[in-house]
Amino acid sequence: MRKPCCEKQDTNKGAWSKQEDQKLIDYIRAHGEGCWRSLPQAAGLLRCGKSCRLRWINYLRPDLKRGNFAEDEEDLIIKLHALLGNRWSLIAGRLPGRTDNEVKNYWNSHLRRKLMSMGIDPKNHRLSQKLPSCRSKSQANEHFQKVKSNGENDQVSDAASCVDDISPLPDLNLDLTITPSCFTTEREKQQQQKSNVLRGIESTSALTPTLPLFR
Repeated sequence: MRKPCCEKQDTNKGAWSKQEDQKLIDYIRAHGEGCWRSLPQAAGLLRCGKSCRLRWINYLRPDLKRGNFAEDEEDLIIKLHALLGNRWSLIAGRLPGRTDNEVKNYWNSHLRRKLMSMGIDPKNHRLSQKLPSCRSKSQANEHFQKVKSNGENDQVSDAASCVDDISPLPDLNLDLTITPSCFTTEREKQQQQKSNVLRGIESTSALTPTLPLFR
């Protein structure tokens, strides 16, 4: 059984105060991160080592990137998610200044819905059979008008959101196809050699004159 990082009864819980944040910042600036298990006591904090680590990584690091995600960051998250799935720490490692928790929350709250509104399944990044494939503004408008004319009120809001949320996201074509091998198998080679031998026998017999039979 893994030993807990600290004694729970002697630690503060809940929101961090500005004084606690400043103590953590000052200590790491002077001594570095070091061992998170012993850091709270050395920094004069009544906090768990795990709490200090998460507070520093997700909120206090000087290289953290604040604000909304840029379009190129969204494109990169989508492409990496298609390759790596929900491995958020690996994805965040390719986005300087972003944390894994931040990337995960942005995917679930924004990008996942955006792909669904475009008719793309966010699990496998392929076109969904249930949702409209709104890959362009014109296609989205055409779908919206069709749904509206048919009186399908329960789908009008979904179609309208598809029109509003269309943006130039990358056209992800991740379907892998297997092309025929350029190498012949051993069986095919044997059949080809056999057919060549038969052709040789036929051509030889055709060129050899027939001799009359003498009794």
